[in-house]
Amino acid sequence: MQNHKTVSREEWLEARKELLAREKELTRLRDQLSEQRRELPWQEVEKAYMFEGPDGEVALADLFDGRSQLIVQHFMYGPEWQEGCPSCSFWADNYDPIIVHLHQRDVSMAAVSRAPIAQLQGYRERMGWSFLWVSSLDNDFNFDYHVSFTPEEQESGESYYNYGTARFPSEEAPGFSVFYKDPDGRIFHTYSVYSRGLDPLNSAYQYLDLVPKGRDEQDLPYGMAWLRRHDQYED
Repeated sequence: MQNHKTVSREEWLEARKELLAREKELTRLRDQLSEQRRELPWQEVEKAYMFEGPDGEVALADLFDGRSQLIVQHFMYGPEWQEGCPSCSFWADNYDPIIVHLHQRDVSMAAVSRAPIAQLQGYRERMGWSFLWVSSLDNDFNFDYHVSFTPEEQESGESYYNYGTARFPSEEAPGFSVFYKDPDGRIFHTYSVYSRGLDPLNSAYQYLDLVPKGRDEQDLPYGMAWLRRHDQYED
C-alpha cells in the first residue's frame, strides 16, 4: 500500500472516468442478469413442509405472512451445533433494518436452520436479531434445497451443492432460496443461490470492496478467517 501509484488530479480523473465506463457496463449487465433471473421458469413446491417456529408449528405458506414473495436464508446451524455459523451470522446482521422496506414491495423474509427452535431462539436473542427464524429439524427442507448433507454424502465426497457435485467441508452449507405464492395458495420455487453468489447480499462486503485494502483477505489461511460473530470482536 505504501508504494501505490500517485498521480496529478488530471491523471486521476482520466483513470477514474475509464473505470466509470466499466462500472456503467457492469450496471447494465447486472440489470440484464436480474431480468433473466426473473424470467427463469418456476417449479411448484409439492411437499407440505412444516417448521417449528417461536409460537409452534408453521407451514411454508405461513412464512409468507400475507405477502406473495418470500426470501429464505439457509442459515448454517446444525442440530448438534452450539452456535450459528459466523459467516451466516455476518449476513444475518444485515436483515432487521431492511425487512420493513421489503414488506413494502410484497416480500417477506425468514431464516431456516436444522437446529432445534430453542437453540435458534437463544442464539437470536444473543445476537439481538428480531427476524423470523424457524427450525426444519423434522422435515427435508434443507436436504431438498441442497444445503444439508447426509453423513454418506460427506464421506463419499459427493455432496450436491451450487448445482454441482463436490466435497463440502461441513454438514451444512449457505444459500438463499426464493418462493412465490399465487392467489390460489400454490407455492413455487423461483430461485436459489449459493457460494460466492451470496456476496452481493452482504452490504459490509460491498463497502469493503470500495476501500483501498478491499476485503484484505488474500494473506489469510482462508477468505473469512478474520470474521467473528459481532459480539466476539475485541474492539
